[in-house]
Amino acid sequence: MNRDPMDRIAAALERMSPPPLKTPDFDVAGAFVWQTGPDHLAPVETVSKVDLSLLVGVDRARDTLLANTMQFAAGLPANNALLWGARGMGKSSLVKAVHAHVRETHDRLRIVELQREDLPSVGRLLSLLRGARQRFILYCDDLSFGHDDAHYKSLKAVLDGGIEGRPENVVLYATSNRRHLMPRDMIENERGSAINPAEAVEEKVSLSDRFGLWLGFHPCDQKQYLDMIRGYCDAYGVEIDAKTLHAEAIEWQATRGARSGRVAWQYFVDLAGRRGVAL
Repeated sequence: MNRDPMDRIAAALERMSPPPLKTPDFDVAGAFVWQTGPDHLAPVETVSKVDLSLLVGVDRARDTLLANTMQFAAGLPANNALLWGARGMGKSSLVKAVHAHVRETHDRLRIVELQREDLPSVGRLLSLLRGARQRFILYCDDLSFGHDDAHYKSLKAVLDGGIEGRPENVVLYATSNRRHLMPRDMIENERGSAINPAEAVEEKVSLSDRFGLWLGFHPCDQKQYLDMIRGYCDAYGVEIDAKTLHAEAIEWQATRGARSGRVAWQYFVDLAGRRGVAL
């Protein structure tokens, strides 16, 4: 028997439409990664992190973000946070370290990593998190926007929440090398080509204004660089005299053409390997 064409179309659309997502079991892990195609939250058994005490030279940012996270985990008002500034100075490390530290006393706290490329799906993610008993740090690493990139509009759903408002149990922590999340030449081009330059720039630049906390990270000096390495040595039991450490660390820095927390860790990994110490 031939079926009605409309029935066949309806059946085909039903097969194409994904079934509604089931509420995940948020008790299986303390961290998740949001993945699309199909949408799901993948639990992370072990988060790559360093202890909060090992982050040197970021005291103000550490204390501010820690206090904000403690408030949020306790069910109190808290701000979205933008960690911006120099590469390799511990922005993403601080987010993960603060999450781990606060979870020791607030076991309902979760962290969910969201890739910049998946920002258009953030509305679907928020619908899964809204109403859960857990508290969620939505974490977006290395956030920035280029020319003709409209993903920043999706981010407003997290920061402002649209008509529903941002879920009370969700806060956004983002890291970026740029204070305004986009290249300076992009801002200048908007000013030069738009009919109303002020409005064109304001729409994009105001995105960063929606973060209640701006935490700046700046290049470290040589003392901070060496203190970072000494802290790693003490924490992992790597023995090395001060003179040798100074000479090797400065040479390592010179070959990299940079001095940062990331470079300090890379030198320490090499040192630990040479000394036969497992990390």
